[in-house]
This record gives sequence, structure tokens and C-alpha cells, in this order.
Amino acid sequence: MAQLCDHADFDIRREGPRRSRPRLHRHDYFQLHLQVAGPAQMHLATSSRALAPGAVTFVLPDRVHYHEHPATSRYYVLSFGLRFLRGDLDAGPLELEDVPLRRAPELAPFQLQDAMDFELDAGELAVAVDLCESMLRENTARGFYSLEMIRSHLLALIGLVCRKYADRFDQGMSDRQKHLSRNAAVLRVVKFLRENYMRKIMLEEVAAAVCLSPNYLSHLVKRELGKSFLDLLTAMRMDAARPLLLGTSQRVSEIAIRVGFEDEAYFSRRFRQLEGCTPTEFRAQHASAHA
Repeated sequence: MAQLCDHADFDIRREGPRRSRPRLHRHDYFQLHLQVAGPAQMHLATSSRALAPGAVTFVLPDRVHYHEHPATSRYYVLSFGLRFLRGDLDAGPLELEDVPLRRAPELAPFQLQDAMDFELDAGELAVAVDLCESMLRENTARGFYSLEMIRSHLLALIGLVCRKYADRFDQGMSDRQKHLSRNAAVLRVVKFLRENYMRKIMLEEVAAAVCLSPNYLSHLVKRELGKSFLDLLTAMRMDAARPLLLGTSQRVSEIAIRVGFEDEAYFSRRFRQLEGCTPTEFRAQHASAHA
């Protein structure tokens, strides 16, 4: 997120049509899209749907997606990390679909985007636009209490949708549970990796732990998550490494070992591939940004 946005915790943009051709992509943060004027098209994983003014779409971290916008399209794009939305939740990007809604109700539209469409009427859209404009002003100023104000407006925007569709969430959750049951094996793989990423892990060990053959496990992870087993494991290790780089004074070599890499050189090489900079540069960039 820090590579694409002005801030690493939250960003909001008021947009017109994009000139570049959209492409499927994924990122490690949440995204909320509010369609204000003109039509658009959302592609999420293997599904596609038309968006009219008032449509709100919610994208979980690591979900493959893109939006298409013709010349008349106007919209807002909000990007934010889990720590900004709910700093008390201890869940990796691939586990957010499994967080109970009673614990984190603001995740409901993100979890149910596959099963439901979310649309605001003209009056509700006006309220949503006012909230986005307030967030834009606060995000530009970034003064005392700005982040708290932004978070309150963001939760109000999500709440606008949650209140409108609350009576349909039960059916949406039922549909979602059917989907999750088909992916129970993937969830077992993710759980095992999350509990063991900090040590050396072999594909064969994980396959035995979740009662799958190594070949089928690799195929399943690639089909359902769009990445190889090694890339999935590396992503979890990087998710653990980033807060250690930013929030501790530990040496890079110590962090590399702590999150499961056997040597600092390989950790730094993979970090550069994913972040576009070395761990040391990443730490220095964020230190200077908050100085």
C-alpha cells in the first residue's frame, strides 16, 4: 500500500475514468469503491457485475479484482489496512473471511461481496459522498485527531451499507458457508502455515498435516488462491516481518530468522521482489515519513 498511496494506513482518492487498461490484480489491504456517477464494471475473482451510481463494492485483501470505468464514470476509492480498521483483530489476510461477524460486524460487506450486491439510493449516496469528502479533507490535512476522524467516517460509511442490508446478511452468510465448506481444505492449509511459518516447513509436511497429497495441495492452493505454495508461505512471513521492521529495533538478520527465513540474503531478496526495496530501505522510508 505504501508503494501506491500517500499513506501506509489509509488513503482515499476521488477519481474519474482511468486511461490505462485495467488488469486483474491483488493487494494486501482492504479496498472500498463508491460509484458516484456513470456506469462501471467490477470483476472480482471469476465473477463480473455492472455497477450503477450508488453501488458500493468491498474488496478483501488478496482478492483478485479490477474495475472498468468509461468516460462518464466518477467514483471514490478508499484503501486501508486491517490495523486501521480493526487493530484488535489477529487475523491474516487469508483468514478474514472466517472471522465471525459478531466479533467484527464491519467485515460483513467484505465477506459477503461474492454473494450480494450493495446499492445506495440517491439520499444515501449523498450521505456517502459527504463522508468521503470529509475523509478527503482530513486525509489531506493529517492534523491532530485526523486519523480518528477518518476512522469514524469510514465506519459510518460501512455502517450505512450494513444497516441497509442487515436483514439479508443471514441468507448471504448461508450462501457464503456453502462456499467456505468447499474450501475447508484450503483453510486448514492456511491455519497450519499461520501457526508454523516461523520455522522451516516442507510441502510434504503440510500435506500430511491436512490429509492431502502434496500434488493435490499445490493444485488446490494455486486454483483457489492464485499463488504457489511457496508464494503463500512467503506472503505470510512477509506479513509478520513488516510490523517487526517498523515497530522494533531488531536487526534485519534477527527478523529474517524470526519469521522463518534461514538467511538474511534470501529474505532481503524476496522482500525487494515484493516491496520494491530492501528491508533496511523499507524501515528508513517509514521512519522518515513519521519523523
